[in-house]
Amino acid sequence: MESNRIIKNRVSTNWKLDEISISHNVIDYRENAKVVSKNEEDCVRLHFGMQGSYDFSYRQLNANYNLSGSHNNIMYTDGLEIEVHNRSKRIETFGVNFSPDAFIKIGQNGNDVLKRFTDNVINKKNCILSDEWKVSNFKIQQVIDEVIHCTYQEELKNLFLLSKSIELLVLQAEQYGEQKSNQFIKLKKDKRKLVEAKELLHSRIENPPTIIELAKLIGINEYKLKRGFKELFGTTIFGYIHKSRMTLAKKLLLGTDKSAKEIAFETGYSSPQHFSNAFKKEFGITPNSVKKTPDSAIN
Repeated sequence: MESNRIIKNRVSTNWKLDEISISHNVIDYRENAKVVSKNEEDCVRLHFGMQGSYDFSYRQLNANYNLSGSHNNIMYTDGLEIEVHNRSKRIETFGVNFSPDAFIKIGQNGNDVLKRFTDNVINKKNCILSDEWKVSNFKIQQVIDEVIHCTYQEELKNLFLLSKSIELLVLQAEQYGEQKSNQFIKLKKDKRKLVEAKELLHSRIENPPTIIELAKLIGINEYKLKRGFKELFGTTIFGYIHKSRMTLAKKLLLGTDKSAKEIAFETGYSSPQHFSNAFKKEFGITPNSVKKTPDSAIN
């Protein structure tokens, strides 16, 4: 079980709806070790790994998984017992848990891959959507960011969280339902390098490396980097940088006392005017307007 000896710090945020619960966890470990988690309830879990590397064995599924970086899958089990072995000092995850009844109402109306999974839930058969864990595309990451940084209150917040939970399910069903017979990126080592590239961009979003520099840093050629990045994450490298800067800027505008000018430079823009133009084009409102009337800002 978890102990202070193993876990240095844990930050958990939870949201509760009628038949859905959402959680965001960031765990800092003192050392690499095994942690066992148990739950007696049956539920459908949309699981998203956001950063870090870990192995976990899932007793109900009789399966072992080796995961790192950005990934997702959907699981159903009647009760839960997993053993997690961290391979990095920090692990960040996000999850949406549906009650079986709530999930069935939605999943029965999905695509073929979701309908097959829903049939297993109806028959109370422990299952996972796919043995292959997909890399979360940029659309999925954006929705997760919107949930984590939601500014709505009370009833509107619950409605917003419900809509985003369903949106994440739709995006996963779409991703797992895609038939890609001519995938450009086939090797796991190349996928790992592209995930590393995305994480490197995220950590240096205010001053990201050029494509030439990024290719050298992760040990991949420029063509494979650009084409593979688009295939894996559903956006170009420049598109990822732009969207990430906009997401960070909105978070800072709504959650800090920093001025629009300070945020412009912090997010890597050469001038406040350039930042303001980009922000207005993205969200339809200027950064200064967000600071003056945050309640009217888009989520």
